[in-house]
Amino acid sequence: MTSKDKETEAETEAEIEAEVAGTTASKDAGEEKPTAEMVAALAKLQDKGADVSSSSGEVEQAIAGEGAAGEVAAGEAGVAVSETSAEATNDRATTAKAQDNAQAQAAKPATATHSASVEHAPITYVVKQDALGRAYATGKRKNSIVRVWVKRGQGKFLVNGRVPEKYFARDVLCMIVRQPFEVAKCENSFDVMCTAKGGGLSGQAGALKHGISRALCNFDPQFRPALKNAGFLTRDARIVERKKYGKPKARRSFQFSKR
Repeated sequence: MTSKDKETEAETEAEIEAEVAGTTASKDAGEEKPTAEMVAALAKLQDKGADVSSSSGEVEQAIAGEGAAGEVAAGEAGVAVSETSAEATNDRATTAKAQDNAQAQAAKPATATHSASVEHAPITYVVKQDALGRAYATGKRKNSIVRVWVKRGQGKFLVNGRVPEKYFARDVLCMIVRQPFEVAKCENSFDVMCTAKGGGLSGQAGALKHGISRALCNFDPQFRPALKNAGFLTRDARIVERKKYGKPKARRSFQFSKR
């Protein structure tokens, strides 16, 4: 070996040592330490006397491979953390929903019990009489209003101070005002005194029937089922239809004239 070859080999060894020293210093400054594989690769390069640039490139590739592996591990850890947080959120939502359902189920029986108690609550009708033993009620039909007082008696009947046969003057109307006593099966058992105003005789007769029926229920609630089934306690809502403008009556029209 010539002196020139010895000098070249010495220079090569010096450069390799400088490169290794620089790499070690950079690793000590903050980078990761070279692994056993990296050291073995450097030793092999030194033995072969390969170029320093190629050795440094392999070293960088090895370092980059380790960095990529670290990033993959970090990504997997992040995915695991996100999955864990999602599962925790789902668990909380499921627990909250279960609590709401339990509260709803607990509230339903109370509501059902309350409604059932209201629906099945019995209605109590009481006797309504004044100091003289009379029961009072008001009857209405069309535009007529009748005030009625009933009490136990022999069947005395006065309408505005007159007997029905004199006041109504029609047998049909007299029959109408006595129907409540026939339905309740208490003919000639009550005295009736009433005052009627408004409307005509037909309307006053219907109002008197309504008032007598209500007065009998106030006197004795036992009369209510029979009178209710007969429909005597319901106020007849039929009234005269109003007049329309442009017509002489509610629906009557003026005589048509072609010319």
